[in-house]
Amino acid sequence: MATYPTNGLTLDQANAIIAAARAKGRELGLMPLTVVVLDAGGQVKASQREDGSSLLRPEIALGKAYGALALGLGGRELARRATAMQGFMNALSDIAGGRAVPVPGGVLACGPDGVILGAVGISGDVSAQDEVCAVAGIQAAGLTPDTGDAA
Repeated sequence: MATYPTNGLTLDQANAIIAAARAKGRELGLMPLTVVVLDAGGQVKASQREDGSSLLRPEIALGKAYGALALGLGGRELARRATAMQGFMNALSDIAGGRAVPVPGGVLACGPDGVILGAVGISGDVSAQDEVCAVAGIQAAGLTPDTGDAA
């Protein structure tokens, strides 16, 4: 069987992240979730929107993942910087075409060597709960989550 290069996460890892993140959301009784997984190049590797997930959830989830990946920082750190450096974060949003959402729920997915392989964004419930689901998904795929807070 031929092998092809990946840009970070594999499709199997992305699908495992989504399955585990959704399972965590159901376990916690959260609102319907939308999960977006980006590869290291910022491209959508996989995405699912649960039944009942509201209209803009895919864009919000994408923005959480994209913002984290764009700066190489988890969503919690982006949220702190949005408060401390509003001008910079506004400029980032403009440069990113509005796709950077600096709140928890955007989590970097790292390999065992610390290299960023992609990012996960989840939207549907409160940001802190979205983040819990992203972390669970990343860990289930055998990767290390970076939320922007020290481990």
